Amino acid sequence: MPDSGSRGPENPIRVFLLDDHEVVRRGVRDLLGDEPDISVVGEAGTAEQALTRVPALRPDVAVLDVRLPDGSGVDVCRELRSRMPDLACLMLTSFDDEEALLDAVMAGASGYVLKLIQGGDLVAAVRTVASGKSLLDPSAAARLMSRLRGEDRDESAADALYGLTSRERDILALIGEGLTNREIGLRVFLAEKTVKNHISRVLAKLGVERRVQAAVIATQVSGAAEGRPAAAARAGLDGSGRADPDRYRGPGR
Repeated sequence: MPDSGSRGPENPIRVFLLDDHEVVRRGVRDLLGDEPDISVVGEAGTAEQALTRVPALRPDVAVLDVRLPDGSGVDVCRELRSRMPDLACLMLTSFDDEEALLDAVMAGASGYVLKLIQGGDLVAAVRTVASGKSLLDPSAAARLMSRLRGEDRDESAADALYGLTSRERDILALIGEGLTNREIGLRVFLAEKTVKNHISRVLAKLGVERRVQAAVIATQVSGAAEGRPAAAARAGLDGSGRADPDRYRGPGR
C-alpha cells in the first residue's frame, strides 16, 4: 500500500463508502471530497452492492458501516480483505459495541471509529489507515483489552476444548488466526463446505453461537501456552491497548 506521505491531488487516496443512510454517505463524501489528497471513488448502501463495486473500483480505503440492512460491514470487510489484502477497512459505526469491535479486528479491519468522531479526526483516520497504520477508538480498545485479560479465562477456555476432536481443534486454531473458511480448507486440505460443517460442530460443542467467540477461546488457550495474551496479540493490540501495526495487518478472515 502506498505511503500516504506521497499523496496529493495527482495521486489521491481512493476511498469507497458503505452506509445504508444516504445522508450519512453524502456528509462523509462531502467531508472527504474537500481534501485535495482524498478522492471518493464510489459508494454503496448495501453489503451486496459493496462486494460487487469495491473489487471493480480498487480503492485504497473502504469506510464501512457496521450494521447494514442485508448483513454486516464486518462480514464485508472480511470478504473484501480475502480478495484484496492491501485494502484498508475503516469501520464507522454509531454503536459502541465490544463484540463488533472484536469482530472487526478479527476480520482484519485497520480501524474502528464511532460516528461521533469529529470531521477532522475522520479525515485523519482515513489518512492513517491509508498509510498502512492501524487505528482504534481508544475507549473501545481499552475495554476490549480488559475483557481479553479477564481473570480465570484461560482455565475455562481450556476446559471447553475437551470435547473437540483433533481435526476440530486444528480448525479452531485456524479460526483463532483469523482465516476464512476458504483459507482454512486450503490449509487442512478440505472442501470449504466441509470446513463450514466442522465449524458448526465446533461452535455447538463450545456452547457459543458466533465465530468470533470461538476465536476468542482459541486465542485465550494459545495465550496461556505462549505466556502472553495471544487474543490481544492476534487482534493487533499491544500490551497498552494500542494497535500494533505489524500484527494488525494480517490477512482477513
